[in-house]
Amino acid sequence: MVIFYDMKLVFATNNLNKLKEVQEILPSSIELLSLKDIDCFDEVAETATTLEGNAQLKANHITEKFGYNCFADDTGLEVAALNGAPGVYSARYAGEPANAENNMAKLLTNLDQITDRQAQFRTSICLNLDGKQFLFDGICKGEILTQQQGEKGFGYDPIFQPDGYTVSFAEMTSEEKNEISHRGLAIQKLIAFLKTY
Repeated sequence: MVIFYDMKLVFATNNLNKLKEVQEILPSSIELLSLKDIDCFDEVAETATTLEGNAQLKANHITEKFGYNCFADDTGLEVAALNGAPGVYSARYAGEPANAENNMAKLLTNLDQITDRQAQFRTSICLNLDGKQFLFDGICKGEILTQQQGEKGFGYDPIFQPDGYTVSFAEMTSEEKNEISHRGLAIQKLIAFLKTY
């Protein structure tokens, strides 16, 4: 039985934007440790063909090498007209080195002249806790804009407009985005699970 209060969990990411976003969502009763906090500077190769698989690779690496309870996520932007691309390859869509501007430019080019701009962000979270593994996911549906809008957020946020809104993720406050975003929804499922574990 895990004591929900005063828990320690490692979030297996080197992405400081993701770390900040998750810190804003998690209750203060959970102490979130970064990879830097546990002196982990490994780059885990995301070689799986699914978001779930990549999340498992990262979480398992931390648990097996460092022994911590931890969770990891992988997120993909899935565009209907591109058969779900960039999907699992979202972070490196335009090639190495990973660069948000280049990724967005490539996506906008590939959608040029295409009217169906339906898309969804999907996050998969893998939690390793007390020798057991649990998966959670979150989906936010929307559409790809024709040009960047807004200065906030990261990744594809400036060109993604969630359904029911007239602004991009990059035009929202972090609080607004966290309420409806793929990662926010997945983290809420994680929190709900931890409360009843």
